Amino acid sequence: MQAVASAAQDTGPAAGYPRFLTAVAQAQLSAWLQDLAPRNFLIDISGPKARTAEVAACAGHRVLRVVDPQAAPAAPAVGSGYETAGRLAAITADGTGMEFLGDGCADGLIAEDRTLSRRLAAEELVTEIARVLRPGGRVLACVDSLTYGMAVLAEQHRWPHLIDVPNADVVLIPWPDGTITRCYGAEQLRELFTGGGLEVSWIRPRTVLSPQTVGYLLARDPSRFSELVSAELRARSDDSVGNQLIASCVKPLLAASVSSGHVSPGTGHTWRWPAAPRAAAREPDCRSPRSCRSCRHRSAPGPRAPRRAA
Repeated sequence: MQAVASAAQDTGPAAGYPRFLTAVAQAQLSAWLQDLAPRNFLIDISGPKARTAEVAACAGHRVLRVVDPQAAPAAPAVGSGYETAGRLAAITADGTGMEFLGDGCADGLIAEDRTLSRRLAAEELVTEIARVLRPGGRVLACVDSLTYGMAVLAEQHRWPHLIDVPNADVVLIPWPDGTITRCYGAEQLRELFTGGGLEVSWIRPRTVLSPQTVGYLLARDPSRFSELVSAELRARSDDSVGNQLIASCVKPLLAASVSSGHVSPGTGHTWRWPAAPRAAAREPDCRSPRSCRSCRHRSAPGPRAPRRAA
């Protein structure tokens, strides 16, 4: 117990947690990529600290990394090896960052590193995400949780704001560095995606284990880091815990357009509604005992009238 106490005192309660969080996020992304078809075209709009584009390119996908100009200096440079192989390209774009992309051009989109929390008007961004995805395209997103936002308000002693959080539709939390983040509960995050035309597959916490627990366990035995990551990936808990939430969404397979009369069944092609079948030509049904001029034949005679008695 003295050895454990001295190790915890030297390393701190949250020592090793950033490395643990990075490993868990990469494992969750790799598991999400395995559910996709091989060699897809993905769009990465993750935050500046994310390395998700390289992970997706390493998995064999073609990735377009879209970087916010304000975060461009802080964004890490993409791996040149994947650029030369033609599987990874980076571009800087204003606004939502996807105005230059065509409708239904992407098979999937990654929005890691709190992208939807950094963009306060996330509804507009989700609408653009649904536009560029083909039917059946998938989304992986990470946001700051409502639990984390309430903890930040408590640390700042903003008790009146903390009381109003459960009744608020949009929760904006000021950070000590002057930035503002948008925090979501599970229901708020679900409404955000469904309002943009996407179906939510699942919502989970990024991590169930707290930083203090991770620091304590790693202080006891640092060699069990991989076992601790595996335990986190197998853990199942309520989506209200954790500092961050991750969500997986899909665009519905059938997206019919009323104006054009087309339907896209999720294969990337455009299909027309089948034309109405033409009526097959058939012999006219003549019921008159007289000659039919159109078909030039005489119908079968009807029953004869009985003769009168003499």
